[in-house]
Amino acid sequence: MALITTKKLSKAFSIGGRDQHVLKNLDLEINEGDFTVIMGPSGAGKSTLMYALSGMDKPTGGSISFLGSEISTLSNDALARFRRKNCGFVFQQMFLLDNMSILDNILAAGFLVSSDRGTIIARAKQLLESVGLTEQEWNKFPTQISGGEAQRSSIVRALINKPAVVFADEPTGALNSTAGGAALDTLTKVNNDGQSVICVTHDLRTARRGNRVLYISDGTIGGECNLGPYVSGDRDRHKKLAAFLDDMGW
Repeated sequence: MALITTKKLSKAFSIGGRDQHVLKNLDLEINEGDFTVIMGPSGAGKSTLMYALSGMDKPTGGSISFLGSEISTLSNDALARFRRKNCGFVFQQMFLLDNMSILDNILAAGFLVSSDRGTIIARAKQLLESVGLTEQEWNKFPTQISGGEAQRSSIVRALINKPAVVFADEPTGALNSTAGGAALDTLTKVNNDGQSVICVTHDLRTARRGNRVLYISDGTIGGECNLGPYVSGDRDRHKKLAAFLDDMGW
């Protein structure tokens, strides 16, 4: 089933009295359960596309349907409710609150949506365990854990309200190789469990985790590469993606 469908999606910004068109009449369909990666050069419109698809920003033209319902015409308040219910977010910077424990950071996000405190607490603990974070880490503050542990915590926060899709914007950009790999393993695991993921990245290692890679340039989608399910150590997967990006001029 289609998770997100866009028709002639456009976004323009007014700069110095002139319109700069960042997205140009994009027709796109993303299916439920996909790990979709968006790549392209700086300024191509990758993050703008992600913000439009997630309801964080409104397009200036065209339409966006989310599970069959139009969202591009919703009010700001309605979009906020839509995001809380349907979207989880993972950013390069984790945005965890330093004065709250890891567990409390996650619970705070859950309590925004549900008043069933017992269910939210149980789900938070189950998710933390599932990504390899022990009870010892749950009660620490963000400054007391590693970058990789913080990013895995932010992924749990993104999942706490059972969103239809997790949006990730350069999720390994601030992490070293080991921590980045652990975060990617977590995103891969939740995707294998059926979670839809849409990820913007410049990183080849991150891109290899997707089953579908879209290349955007000058506001349009120049091509896509279908990689199939991720298998660790698959050299052919790396070669296929590298050849595709070379063809795209990356």
